[in-house]
Parts: sequence; C-alpha cells; structure tokens
Amino acid sequence: MTTADRAPTPTPPVPHPAVAASSGAGVRRIAAIDIGSNSIRAIIADVTAQGEIRVVDEMKAAPRLSAGVDETGMLGEANMQAALEGLQRMQALASQLGASRIECVATSAVRDASNGAAFLRRIRDLTGLDARVISGDEEAYLSFRSAQAHFDLGHGRRVVCDIGGGSLELALSADGLVERLLSVPFGAIRATEAWLRGDARRGVRRLRKALREEISTRFAVKEWRGATMIGAGGTFTNLAAMVLAKQRALQAARSVHGTVVTRGDVEHLLDRLVELSPQERLTVPGLNPLRADIIVAGLAAAAEVMAFLDIRELHVSAYGIREGLLLEAAEVAPQPTDPGEGRERSVLQFAERTHYEAPHAHHVRALALQLFDALGETLGCRQADRQTLADAALLHDIGYHISYDDHHKHAYHLIVHARLVGVGPEEQLVMANVARYHRGPVPKMRHRPFAQLNREQRQRVQRLAALLRVADGFDRGHVGAVQTLAITHTDRALRIVPTPDPRATSMRLELWGASRKSDLLSSLLGVDVEVIGPDGRPVRGDDDDRVD
Repeated sequence: MTTADRAPTPTPPVPHPAVAASSGAGVRRIAAIDIGSNSIRAIIADVTAQGEIRVVDEMKAAPRLSAGVDETGMLGEANMQAALEGLQRMQALASQLGASRIECVATSAVRDASNGAAFLRRIRDLTGLDARVISGDEEAYLSFRSAQAHFDLGHGRRVVCDIGGGSLELALSADGLVERLLSVPFGAIRATEAWLRGDARRGVRRLRKALREEISTRFAVKEWRGATMIGAGGTFTNLAAMVLAKQRALQAARSVHGTVVTRGDVEHLLDRLVELSPQERLTVPGLNPLRADIIVAGLAAAAEVMAFLDIRELHVSAYGIREGLLLEAAEVAPQPTDPGEGRERSVLQFAERTHYEAPHAHHVRALALQLFDALGETLGCRQADRQTLADAALLHDIGYHISYDDHHKHAYHLIVHARLVGVGPEEQLVMANVARYHRGPVPKMRHRPFAQLNREQRQRVQRLAALLRVADGFDRGHVGAVQTLAITHTDRALRIVPTPDPRATSMRLELWGASRKSDLLSSLLGVDVEVIGPDGRPVRGDDDDRVD
C-alpha cells in the first residue's frame, strides 16, 4: 500500500547536500510536506526572496488516508501506519539536506476524520513534525499560490482547480487577485466510494449532477464563464500523461507540466475509461496504475467543472500546495504578472543560473527576431513561434555551463529539464531542440531527440533553428559587430545585408559565420542565401579573403 521514492528533480544540478542550505543572500532552504488524502508529498527547495523555487529533492508516499473515512468516520490504522513510515523518511531527508524550516500540513482526510487530532499527535511523537490541519479555503489558496509561481495569472480571470483524494478546491482570481475560494467534498477517492461502486456510467452521471448542484449554489457562473483554467493534482497530471501518450509525445517529454488539454480530450478519455474495469485500466498508456481505480471519478469532476464554466481547455500544473507552502514559509509576497512577464522572468533567471553570456545571448536574440519578422511567414511559422525562438536564442549557449565541447547538446538537456513558467512540455522540447541545432549538423532523423518529435514539431524545429543558426553566425565574434539586417527575398535568392555597429572595426568573422551557417535556411527556402559583404558581393562560408 505504500510507495516511497526519490523523484528526480527536473532542475539543473544543485549544490551537494553538505553545502550550507542558503547558497546566497536571501535564499532559504525550506521543506514542505503535504499530508493529502491520497498521497503524502515532500519537497525540499531553496527559495529566494523574489519567489524563485530551486528544488533540491522530493519524496512521495501513497497511504490513501481517506480510504473508508466517509464510511467509518476514522482514519484506518494500516493507512496511518503507512503514512507515519513515509513521514519518518521525509523528516530525515529534510534534516539531512539542511532545511532550516519544515512546514507540514494535513488536508481533507485528516480534517474530516474523528481521530485526526490523535493522528497528528502520533506524527509529532514519532517524527517531531508539528503538522497542522488546514481548512479547505486555505488549501485552495495554497494551490493558487503554487499556480502563481508557475503560470501567468496577472491578467484576466483564472480558475485554479485542485482535485485531491478527499476534496476539490477552486480558487477564482481576476487580474492576479483572488476573488473566491471554494472547497467541496468531491475528491477522487471520496467520489469513487460515494458514486462509483456500481454501474460506473450511471455513477458518473450522478456524480457530475451532484457536483454541479454543489458549486452552482456557491458563486455566479456568468462572471467566470470561459476563464482560463489551471488543473493541479494527480488527476490532472495523469490526464496530461494519457493525452501525451496518445499523441506519442510522452516519452520525449520530461514533464507533463504546462500541458494544454482540451475539454474534448477530457470527455473522450472519460468515456473511454468508464467502459474499462480498474484492472483493464492498468494497461492504459500514461495512467499511473495506482490511480486506475479512482481516475474515473477525478476525470468526471474535472469534466464537470469545465462544462459548468464553459472552459474550452486547461493548463496542467505538475505542482501542488507544497510550492504554495514554500512561498508562505519564506514570506514571499505574491507577484501578479502581465501576460508573458512571468515566462520572460523565468527564462532569464534560468539563463542567469547557468552563467550565460548575456551580451551575446541578447544580441543573437535580437538578430534572430529580425530574421523571423522578415521570413517567418514565408517559412510557415506561426506567431507563437516568435517567442519560442526568442527564448531558444537567449538560452542557446547555456551549455557552456557544463563544457564548451558539445555545448549545444548540453544546452538541449539543460532546457529540457528546466522549470520554466508559461512553457508547456511540447513547446519546451521544441525550444530545446532549436537551441541544440544552433550549431553543428542540421536536424536529422538519426538524432534521437529530434526523431522523437512529431512531424509538426520537427518542422518547427527546422524553421526556427535555421533562423537561429544565421543569427548566431552574425555574432560569431561575440562583440556585436552587426547592428541590423536588411533582408530581401526573391524567387532566386535571399539577400542579407548587415549594417555594422558604428563601434565595430570589422565584420570579417560575422559575415563568414552567417554565410557558413545558412545551409539549413537555404534548404528550407529553396534558394541561395547570400550574405552581402562591404563590397556589395556575396560572401561564401569558405571565403576568408575579402570580407573587409
């Protein structure tokens, strides 16, 4: 009944545990433990004064504390014992990693059980952890704080939905400010026990009707119709994994965080799974076998929230109330952001952590965007690709953080495992591949990371990498010698005329570098790419004699 393991962190390498917990001014190492109704999760992280969370380690146990609580009114002894064993390991891990503070909270199962207080005393006696029960509203707010750390919530109406084992929480916000918090007893385990013990399809209809009646009395739906929805908790992460598996993207994705799931996806998966027995669901790609018996109830609740609020798609969060606890413990003030601001800050902070060469990275980004604005539509790019290219350009050389040799491949791995606000897993894979192909061979199917992408993603990588390669070539000397680019595209050739920076003494390296790296762009456009030198003639990549 119990599982516990160290989850591999999706962030760049962190200091060895022997290093002091605070790795810089204003950084605190904090542990947060969430005693949920289905699972118990611990996270140990360094939290900056600005709210940046750098995960050091994580641990999980799944004692299913809420099993049978509605029927007996009490936490089961076997479940409590499994939970205590997991909490002992988590407390030991947090202490060994030098956490200066351990925040431990219990949610729905312990909140509703008559022996919940006695269980908290057992936790304190055995582990020394001073666990506290939080209310449903507090749980909803912590979910909102967690989402705020990983998504742009500063503009428009947002609904953060967290489905646990015992309860479902909604946090409704407008322009970054919470307007309504709601907690209802429709968690995946509780709803399974209450409605899905007989005919599953009939039970799903009854469950959805009961949930709709419950939330319809709590707030006016008109104000929130069509809002952007963030989904947190195991139901949503498993939903994302199943959707990615269906798209054959699960193996390539390193995280389900940020996955966009349509309402149609949710309804279709629900229809499919409700016809299968828990045993048959064990073979469904992307579904955690430990959730096979409760996933239908979770999906039914998610589908009903989306239907009730007329929400077309949701964004999946891989993070829960633990991150909210970390921010609260570190006394970090909420930071509502405008659209894109959170992503921009997240990418920049990641670049800074890898000690990127800022002048070169920003200059290449500016040149790449000039090329995109001139050629993106011709290449078949969509407008959203512009931001992907901008971020890949900013991060293209971060592989130097590991070593110069194969730094483009190191950049790929660092980006794939980064935690970036506002970037879904599929886009993150595209971004990583674009950065990977800023130098070296052009994308090929024998390159496994590239081959794992679907056809549309591979096309995006080729188009954006072609632009990034040329832009990087135009700053080959890392001195900003090329200021702007004049671009003319005809049926016979693409001509690029660089304007030198007034402070530049030469563009020799830049002209050679851009011409040398124009092969992929030339192939995609089907014309020669001519980089024009000061004498008005094209420069060849192997021509080093007359570029001044």
